Amino acid sequence: MRIWSVKSHPPKDTARPVGIALGVALDAVIGDPRAAHPVALFGRAATRLERALYGDARPNGVVHVALCAGAATGLGVLAERVANPVARTALTAVATWAVLGGTTLAREGAYLAAALEDDDLTRARARLPHLCGRDPAALEAPEIARATVESLAENASDAVVAPLFWGAVAGVPGLLAYRAINTLDAMIGHHSPRYERFGWAAARLDDVANYLPARLTGLITVLVAPNRAQALAVLRRDGHRHPSPNAGRCEAAFAGALDLTLGGTNVYGGRTEHRPTMGDGPKPEPADVRRAVRLTRAVSLTAAGIAVLAAWGLRRRR
Repeated sequence: MRIWSVKSHPPKDTARPVGIALGVALDAVIGDPRAAHPVALFGRAATRLERALYGDARPNGVVHVALCAGAATGLGVLAERVANPVARTALTAVATWAVLGGTTLAREGAYLAAALEDDDLTRARARLPHLCGRDPAALEAPEIARATVESLAENASDAVVAPLFWGAVAGVPGLLAYRAINTLDAMIGHHSPRYERFGWAAARLDDVANYLPARLTGLITVLVAPNRAQALAVLRRDGHRHPSPNAGRCEAAFAGALDLTLGGTNVYGGRTEHRPTMGDGPKPEPADVRRAVRLTRAVSLTAAGIAVLAAWGLRRRR
């Protein structure tokens, strides 16, 4: 048995960086399963809890979010306490795979690109709800293209950069807590008569959880953009113009990187929103969706590399 002296150092724990790298590889190879996805299972449990706790008041929503996110975080804490480093690495890999959505995001974008290139609006309209909540019924090809590019930009943060950020910083608890918060926001954090008050806590907590990752997404987009100066200029000028405190940073960076203009009028379930425009180029056309998919993949790959390196560098502190 080796006894560590005062001047020596114990071996550094590599479960987190190696697990994140393996999880990214799993997502790249298999993507999201069609059935029994862990996030879907969480969503069903959250829905059942909502039935028991629902009330048209903020405190009810606070309790709902606290219980759901707290349970996910608790599972992550238990995983981090597993003594065997191989098992802990495997748990980190599975958790990373479960919360990432980069491969599926790019596939959805590519599917919509193909539908638009084939002038198949019926197929494109049917598929758009997989990416965003916009009402596709009356959208023509240019508006579907814009919705796709904007959704790819926003979800590059939500589905890739943000979970990797929290995984690198906080390990499995960070991975699971972030995905729980973001899923709850998608489920109940939107404006509607039912969720205006009950979903308030989910929406605000999601804003907090995404504050740094969204800005990191913007900077990574600038880093991989063909014209970095243009992407940075649009990000700095227009990133704050979006009604969301976070989504605008991602969309503005994509607008500059792709030399497009994003923003405009959106319809969500009969509710119309008029959003400021971002960027200086033309509005997206179907051909631009392929470019946005390639940019999304570049952002995802870069974010994965940064996350692994950050987790590796932070392991000494643990």
